[in-house]
Amino acid sequence: MAYDAVLLSGFGGPEGQQDVLPFLRNVTRGRGIPDDRLEAVAHHYRAFGGVSPINEQNRELKRALRTALAQAGLDLPVYWGNRNWAPYLDEALEQAAKDGVRTMIAVPTSAYSSYSSCRQYREDWADALEASGLQSTLQIDKVRQFFSHPGFIQPFIDGVREAVAAALQAGHDPAATEVLFSTHSIPTDDAARSGAGLFTGVEGGGYAAQHLAVAEEVMAKAAPGLAWQLVYQSRSGPPSQPWLEPDINDALEALRGRTAVVVVPIGFVSDHMEVMWDLDTEAHETASRLGLWFARTPTPGTHPDFVDALVDLVQERIAGRAAGERANATSIGPWFDVCRPGCCENPRLGFKPAIAGLQP
Repeated sequence: MAYDAVLLSGFGGPEGQQDVLPFLRNVTRGRGIPDDRLEAVAHHYRAFGGVSPINEQNRELKRALRTALAQAGLDLPVYWGNRNWAPYLDEALEQAAKDGVRTMIAVPTSAYSSYSSCRQYREDWADALEASGLQSTLQIDKVRQFFSHPGFIQPFIDGVREAVAAALQAGHDPAATEVLFSTHSIPTDDAARSGAGLFTGVEGGGYAAQHLAVAEEVMAKAAPGLAWQLVYQSRSGPPSQPWLEPDINDALEALRGRTAVVVVPIGFVSDHMEVMWDLDTEAHETASRLGLWFARTPTPGTHPDFVDALVDLVQERIAGRAAGERANATSIGPWFDVCRPGCCENPRLGFKPAIAGLQP
């Protein structure tokens, strides 16, 4: 497939105190949540001057990706559009169309299968095409879920190696050190529908299975023999709705015989607010209260291996590379180019068109 451009697609974030509430209203639109309840989350952003780091991180990723594409001999401009804050997706698509772009390969800033980490992006692109009147003008395809790509996994391997070495240097025995792989919690019903029906009946569905596969690869390469577990963070639903557990703070409380903990934000591409607040602030405070030595490893960000992986994902689609020839480091990859019908759908929101595939 020949493409005219790359679409980098993100969540978005406020860039000043005046942006915080409007941004949170965008995130929760349609749910009728009053501003006084939104302020309970707003203080996370206000503690950092009302600025989420995610937009600047995506600017840096856009620059790095553009440079790496050029170095690979790919003359593809990179457009960037967000779900919840400027630059918005419809604006990015309108500009692309004005520039003569007709086919785009989209790179979401999320590596795994679930409604919020995959299908919602596909729905967002459909909405943006409709809002800009470009449904018959612009085609958007999506790179495969890239959780299993070695270039995504390598930054976590590097981080765990360095953190475990630091724990040992600080005098902590390997038997007293535990690695916690943390990702965003999602409703258990959503988790059960993730993974294209390949993990029906498996606890946590494809979402948990993919994270576990990555964690296994990281530990095998970085710290074989050390204790580890998959934990969750940042749940936001009503108490009556089951979400994936354990929460990282509950997992820290439950540790026994440990003096050091290494936290790996395996579910995240960059050090955005949920990493900085939920891990660097809240989880760190919990560990300190429990007397645990604490280290948090970096996210991929603009790590050269990660940026090269994104270029490789574009190249494999341009070349029509066979599945067996694609970069993959886990037992359950590489993933599909085209999501299966109904994969990761959210019945609570009703059926919505989702592009970047042959069927919705």
